[in-house]
Amino acid sequence: MSFSEEPVFRQPEATHEVVMKSRKSLEITGVKEVESFDNEEFLLETSMGFLSVRGNQLHIKNLDVHEGVISIEGKVDDLVYVDAAQEKSKGFLGKLFK
Repeated sequence: MSFSEEPVFRQPEATHEVVMKSRKSLEITGVKEVESFDNEEFLLETSMGFLSVRGNQLHIKNLDVHEGVISIEGKVDDLVYVDAAQEKSKGFLGKLFK
């Protein structure tokens, strides 16, 4: 008589989407953590890597940590993904604040 192993349930990787409307509002899914934010920059850890959002008068409209969704309002100037290779070669903060 053999015992089968219990099935391993893996949570699927959260989908990651960025929807921007008129450079005034963003809805981002697949957010794991909000690393830092102020009215000029948000640094988000997403399922696809770190995402920097830069602009003016940025603020959180909505945050759902269980669903991994954030809504940001303000004037959006820049969206940049920071890859792991860039982190190692130039330093994480060096890349963000060049």
